[in-house]
Amino acid sequence: MMQRLLQFTLDLFDRAEPVVLPPVTPRPAVFKSPRHPSPPKIKRKKPKATVSIGFDAINNEATEGLVPSANSVCQPLQSLEQALAPATFRHPRAARETMLGPVLVAYAFRRGKRRTIGFSVGPDGLTVAAPSWVPLYEVDKAVVEKSAWILKKLHDARVRSQQQVAGRIAWANGCTFAFLGRQVSVVLDAGCALGGAGSVLRTQIDDQRQTLHIGLPQTATPEQIRDAAQAWLMRQAKQLFTERLAHFAPVVGVRYKRLSLSSAGTRWGSASADGSIRLNWRLMHFRLPIIDYVVVHELSHLRVMDHSPRFWDVVRAVVPDYADLRGELRSDMAPHW
Repeated sequence: MMQRLLQFTLDLFDRAEPVVLPPVTPRPAVFKSPRHPSPPKIKRKKPKATVSIGFDAINNEATEGLVPSANSVCQPLQSLEQALAPATFRHPRAARETMLGPVLVAYAFRRGKRRTIGFSVGPDGLTVAAPSWVPLYEVDKAVVEKSAWILKKLHDARVRSQQQVAGRIAWANGCTFAFLGRQVSVVLDAGCALGGAGSVLRTQIDDQRQTLHIGLPQTATPEQIRDAAQAWLMRQAKQLFTERLAHFAPVVGVRYKRLSLSSAGTRWGSASADGSIRLNWRLMHFRLPIIDYVVVHELSHLRVMDHSPRFWDVVRAVVPDYADLRGELRSDMAPHW
């Protein structure tokens, strides 16, 4: 019995079909050169929005915002508060402030012996003066009523200030500035020194350009060059103003007693009842007809100490085109020293 069972098992395996496996393709051998190793894998990072800090040349304020990256949507360049912030005019000695439309105006305020509320706008901003008996709500009301004039004057003053900064003289050998309406070139020339820091004006005949030879070495600092040029210009102003006053005083029919030079930032001249005349030395940047108008203007105040029609009649009798010259003086900018 056992023999038959063994034979049956052997016969069963003999009839089974053999299993055929698919051929295996051998992988080609890879030979790595020691001189050319495989490049390392680089992990790429997603680009991020970067912060850009710039300078706003209009408002003179630093601005900070997001700059869009290559695959990002447009990001806001400024915050909502910055976008909605009102335009501002702030006096450095501001004591009160008010909104004039969308504009915030902070102004200097003072009380004095006067009969009316007065307004003045200068490089620093708005100044309001009021009598001691006027309540503050009346002052605020007057400022609002005068808002159109105030905003125009503040805007004009800011534009003039920006133009002055843009026209600042870079004091160095070869720089230029206006003298009697024409450009003068500065030449550092130690050989023409008078007492170590003098200056001589020479006119180049070939091209009719004026050159100011300053007795300083090439190593002079900008402050030294500026001070030497200013000293020369003030000497020229003293001489020219004296000549023009002597010429026009008899024509206007007055006598002046004293001339002094002024460095005021907003006034070109002034006259006192005692006969004293003050003229700004920066007038030397302008043409002679403009200087003559200012001279006549101040001499006329020795006859009429206000700006009434009678005063302008005196000016017009000597300088018929004073209105045009006055407009030119206002529109042209003296360089910032």
